[in-house]
Amino acid sequence: MTLPTVAPYPMPRPGELPANRVDWTVDPDRAVLLVHDLQNHFLTPFDAEAEPLTALLANLGRLRAEAARLGVPVVYTAQPGGQSPEERGLQQDFWGPGVPADPHAVAIADAVAPRDGDTLLTKWKYSAFVRTDLLERLREQGRDQLVVTGVYAHIGVLMTARYAWMRDVQAFVVADAVADFSEREHRMALEWAAGRCAVVTTTDRVF
Repeated sequence: MTLPTVAPYPMPRPGELPANRVDWTVDPDRAVLLVHDLQNHFLTPFDAEAEPLTALLANLGRLRAEAARLGVPVVYTAQPGGQSPEERGLQQDFWGPGVPADPHAVAIADAVAPRDGDTLLTKWKYSAFVRTDLLERLREQGRDQLVVTGVYAHIGVLMTARYAWMRDVQAFVVADAVADFSEREHRMALEWAAGRCAVVTTTDRVF
């Protein structure tokens, strides 16, 4: 139940995105940028010198810079290392023990590590909303939009976007700032999100 090795694949280009059902646009006064599970453990399966990882990290760097310029809060999620079977719950059945109790594995990748003023949430399930106070933080800040980046597109990214929709938070999945086990699963996640719970967009278009 280890993570699969990810063969390099190209990030989706603007002309290849699925059609969105809604025409929401990001408002910097309403939005939060979510960096989902970009821990070294989850990036190890990728080729560090090829897409999608190279593009993911570069595009996220651009989004973070824009968020800082526009005053958009940045929230990171990270799973704790060395979880017990009780803490893992049903994730243990699907994925085994998860992130090891190793500081490097637990850490966010250096290229996109949190900065002063960013928020780091401990995450336990696929969705960034489950067993965290993410929703409460959004409400307290008067924000109702979530720009979702990170890994893996068809698992935690998609589940987070779905949960946002169920709580009347507008989700924006950044197609070239997420990555997945394969190009097929990446594109499947984008198609599902665009048709049912989110706007699928690109780094160039978000802000």
